[in-house]
Order: sequence, then C-alpha cells, then structure tokens
Amino acid sequence: MAITYSDFLTQVRNYTEVDSNVLTDPLIDQFIRNTELEIAGKVDYDDTRLYKTSSFTANKRYLILPSDFLVVRSLQVFADATLTSERTFMEKRDTSFISEFNSSGATGKPKYYANWNDTDSGSIQSSLVVAPTPDIAYAVQLNYITTPPHFDSSTVTYLSKYQESMLLHGVLTECFAYLKGPMDMYNLYKSKYNEEVQAFAIQQMGRRRRAEYDDGVPRIKVDSPSP
Repeated sequence: MAITYSDFLTQVRNYTEVDSNVLTDPLIDQFIRNTELEIAGKVDYDDTRLYKTSSFTANKRYLILPSDFLVVRSLQVFADATLTSERTFMEKRDTSFISEFNSSGATGKPKYYANWNDTDSGSIQSSLVVAPTPDIAYAVQLNYITTPPHFDSSTVTYLSKYQESMLLHGVLTECFAYLKGPMDMYNLYKSKYNEEVQAFAIQQMGRRRRAEYDDGVPRIKVDSPSP
C-alpha cells in the first residue's frame, strides 16, 4: 500500500527530529519536488516517458517543445509530411554548430538539432533549433521525458508508490542540507539516495532492451564491478 502524503511528512520530521515550525509543510513539499525533478533528470522511468508527433514549418528552423517537456530522448524526422514515410534519427549538436551550419542558408531535410530558447514570437519558449532549415513541413516525432507528476495530498505517484525509500532519502538529503547538518547524517542519506538512484536506473534499463535512442538508458554513470 502506498504511503500517504501526511505520513510521508511525518516520516521526514521523525527522521530529522525537527518539528513543523522549522520543516513546514510547504518547505518539505518543495524538497519533494526538487527530488522528483532530480530523479527524472537522471533516470528514464515508466511514468515519465512520452512521445508526440508534429511537423516542422517550411523555412522555419525552430520546433516548439511541449509544455510538459523536461528532457529530449530522441528526435526522429520523416521523409516527408506523412507519418507513414521512412524516418531517421536526428543527431544532437551544440548551438554553435547549428548556427554555423545554417549560416550558409542551406535548406532540406533536417539532420541535426540543439536546445534553444525561441524569442521570435516576442516571448521566450522552449524550443529545438535544427539544421538544415526545413524546406517542407516534414513530419517529426519527439520522444521525451515529461515533467514528473508531483506527490501531494491528492496525488499518489510512481515514485511515492514504488520508490518510497529513494524519494524519502532524497528529501532527507535536502533537509539536512537546509538544516546545515549534522554532516554525518547528510552524508548517510546522500549515500543511500545515490545508491538507490543507481539501482533504479539499472532496473529501468533492464526492463527494456530496445535501441539506445528509444529506451531506458540512464543519464547517470552506472557503476560496474571490475571482473
């Protein structure tokens, strides 16, 4: 049975031996969110994998990202404007490479992409910039990690239900950093948290054995014992 939000807050205060006058509900809630976002940034897990299809705009090099976007896993471009045509994976490069490539004015089927903040519309939007600039409205599929759901009084999440210990140890690490000690307790929970993130990454990677671009390859180094 999944832990309730109220019981989770109580656990945090019990482990830290600090009451709600210092570790207030909003503060612990922020620590929970920080931990959720950190885990999602390190591990591709079931609850955060999404894909969306869209299309480029001819002669426009930017692709606006979904509002729930967190991390790009892969970007695939189709041979034409249909989703039934052949598709290929685009390669990630840095913005200087994209800018230099596009400085020639080349157009065609995009091959490369980089993260970008598009200000063409007058407001900053999270985008990808591609090269070469599309010459037609090629169909595109974005495989990405979404912003993870937030564990709170009304929402049970994958992490709170299946990875309660990892979530708790991550939050306790945040708490002891905020409280500025004791350092031995900070180091203890930080070590436990890191070990559990490693194990979680390996678990998720092992549940799928498909192509690296499409699947659960952790974005943290997974330690392997020496033979």
